[in-house]
Amino acid sequence: MATGVPADAAASAAPHFTGREFMSRARARLNLDVPAALDDHTATAVRGDLDLDDELWKKAGVQATKPAAVLIGVVERAEPTALLTLRTPDLKSHSGQIAFPGGKIDPDDASPLDAALREAEEEIGLARALVDPIGYLDLYLTFSGFRILPVVARVAPDYRLTINPAEVVEAFEVPMEFLMQPDNHKRHSRVWKEGIERHYYAMPFGERYIWGITAGILRNLYERIYQQ
Repeated sequence: MATGVPADAAASAAPHFTGREFMSRARARLNLDVPAALDDHTATAVRGDLDLDDELWKKAGVQATKPAAVLIGVVERAEPTALLTLRTPDLKSHSGQIAFPGGKIDPDDASPLDAALREAEEEIGLARALVDPIGYLDLYLTFSGFRILPVVARVAPDYRLTINPAEVVEAFEVPMEFLMQPDNHKRHSRVWKEGIERHYYAMPFGERYIWGITAGILRNLYERIYQQ
């Protein structure tokens, strides 16, 4: 695996936003229009594993076909934070990794937003009444076959959780001030099956190793909200 280096060698520090300023900026830049590429595999998607290189996807022999949604809950404190989870080690997918609440979009879900809110209730007991949806980020296609639509939402700072131990070990907050600094966005590479070298983001935070899909989605949040 390559040594982690900053993704933007010449990037300047990200602007500092209070919780209220973040919410205002996010509402100005995002919306809840569902991108066609969530279900239409011929439509353009601009984010994902393997850097969306068509030849690498063909070489890997994988396709991203399963619609999913995750909740990027930003807690509106004076210094805003992102609400993340540590998945249990015995799950079939992304076990033991740091992730956003979320999962596959079920036929009964009214929208990707509804799926993300349902999953957040099921995984960590986050009540919908404490979540104020703001808008979707770009669709993210994964090496594991998912087409993930992340939804950014305000989470009330007085929230309470009930963790589902079958899916989540714990939930915790990470300061946006750390997550949105480009110097903390390290680029790594690893050789996967069929000899494919996959590049991905990693954002180590103390003993927390935030990487892969979660880090890639956080990078997209930085590009959509924090970049000038």
